[in-house]
Amino acid sequence: MTPTRAAEIGKALFEAERSRTQIGLISQVNPDMTMDDAYAVQDAFVSAKKDAGAVQRGWKIGLTSKAMRDALKIDIPDSGVLFDDMFFDDGATVPADRFIQPRIEAEIAFVMRDDLTGPNVTAWDAMAATDYILPAIEILDTRVIRQDPETGALRKITDTIADNAANAGIALGGRPIAVDDVDMRWIGAIVSRNAEVEETGLGAGVLNQPAQGIAWLANRLATYGETLRAGDVVLSGSFVRPVECPHGSTLLADFGEFGSVSLHFA
Repeated sequence: MTPTRAAEIGKALFEAERSRTQIGLISQVNPDMTMDDAYAVQDAFVSAKKDAGAVQRGWKIGLTSKAMRDALKIDIPDSGVLFDDMFFDDGATVPADRFIQPRIEAEIAFVMRDDLTGPNVTAWDAMAATDYILPAIEILDTRVIRQDPETGALRKITDTIADNAANAGIALGGRPIAVDDVDMRWIGAIVSRNAEVEETGLGAGVLNQPAQGIAWLANRLATYGETLRAGDVVLSGSFVRPVECPHGSTLLADFGEFGSVSLHFA
């Protein structure tokens, strides 16, 4: 894919987000699109948001679940960029006109104390560079249709990566937790919608250890000359399946002794 073509698609995604109107499957029009091409499109999308005034606050890691990777026939996670306009307070009401097809996931968020630069970063390095972790909700949305209505073709991993890894929002809650005070593999959450349990999961579902995701991201960014920065918020990946958020619903991720996070979708 040429840089010009990547920039065109990135701009289309930016306009889709602003207008809340989805575009067609990128992979269908560009069948030879690689993951590197998809990240080039993501970079163009991210640049358009920055040009419009958005400020980067961190990163998100996706597809950390083995089941999700197996379903998409890939063997690595993906990543996207968090911006300041994506952050919601715990318990906030999400405006009805904010997203297209929102879904949420329960995750562990890392707040970095130190820069973390690859290559060869380990999970132990990631933990040593972390200030604290927090319970979090990630809001997913897609500027790309999930399925083509005519052909029945489904969105591919390249569509998701190009679309900033379906990243749309984040809410942090609970209480700050020192990484040395807990085995993150056993941090769990019960996710309910309107008081009905929809999903449950444990941190071990994230690459067996959520800090592994932070290490993976630092090493991936190093190949592009980038690094995790002190103060960055990093969503380490979901350990539950996405839960739909229809209008009028209240979503709660209960992390037990570590607190909870909730959002209401108007």
